[in-house]
Amino acid sequence: MNAVFVNLSISPDEYQRWYQGSAQNVLAYTVDGRSVRFPAPILRQFVTRQGIRGRFKIAFDQHNRFQSIEKID
Repeated sequence: MNAVFVNLSISPDEYQRWYQGSAQNVLAYTVDGRSVRFPAPILRQFVTRQGIRGRFKIAFDQHNRFQSIEKID
C-alpha cells in the first residue's frame, strides 16, 4: 500500500462547493512536493466550522485507488 502525507487548509465555503457536486476531486500537494488527486467525499468526516485543516495520511492500493485516510495532527 502506498501512502502520502498532505497538509490541508480548506475553507468551509470551498468544501461546500465540493459537497454540492461542483467539484468531485481534490488536487493537493504532498509534503514532498508531488501532486495527488483524491475524491472530495473522503474528507467529510474531518469538516468542522473552520473547514478542514491539518496534516493527513492518505493510503492507496497498488492500483492507486483510495484505501484510507487519517488525520495526523
